[in-house]
Amino acid sequence: MGRKVHPVGFRLKSYRDWNARWYAEGERYRTLLQEDFLLRDKIMALMPKAGISNIEIERFPNQVQVTIHTAKPGIVIGRKGASVKDLRAKLRALTGKSVRVEVEEISQPDADAQLIAENITGQLERRISHSRAMKRAVMQAMRAGVEGVRIETGGRLSGAEMARKEKISDGRVPRNTIRADMDYGFAEALTTFGRIGVKVWVYKGEILPQKTESTDVYVSE
Repeated sequence: MGRKVHPVGFRLKSYRDWNARWYAEGERYRTLLQEDFLLRDKIMALMPKAGISNIEIERFPNQVQVTIHTAKPGIVIGRKGASVKDLRAKLRALTGKSVRVEVEEISQPDADAQLIAENITGQLERRISHSRAMKRAVMQAMRAGVEGVRIETGGRLSGAEMARKEKISDGRVPRNTIRADMDYGFAEALTTFGRIGVKVWVYKGEILPQKTESTDVYVSE
């Protein structure tokens, strides 16, 4: 049996933070957790082509703050903010609470693991060869300045009778190093042969703890 750990959960409290930041107990925890799933599903359903990589949710008394990380902020915001106002109204109707929506732009979409995975699945659904899509994604990611990238695809690749896995990598991808700035993404392609899963790891360097400079303190006697 494999013993796999999620790359984000593996690095929590070292330098990564939770995508949902709130606290609850008992029955309220289950209710808010289901609400988080509904919020994310609603946003992805309303804006499937907005290039959304991550959705962070933070809760305050009678208010929910949603931060959308997207490669196409113009689609999310809309003309004169029309799209984001409509989105805020629908999320408020869904939760029954005051919702604040913030949009953050992803400056390098070719170096974002989730966007790379969704790009490959889109090409697979358009019947582009999986090896060609993987090689092109690796090349674009390395051009964006990352230190390493690894892509794995699994399923009935090219319509094969038996499912298999294929992987391609370039540069260093230290998946077991906690201080490694590792970005992870997963997406599924719905093809005529069945589902094909795509996993992407992007290594952007090491995050070292900052050293505090010691200063001499004078104590009078």
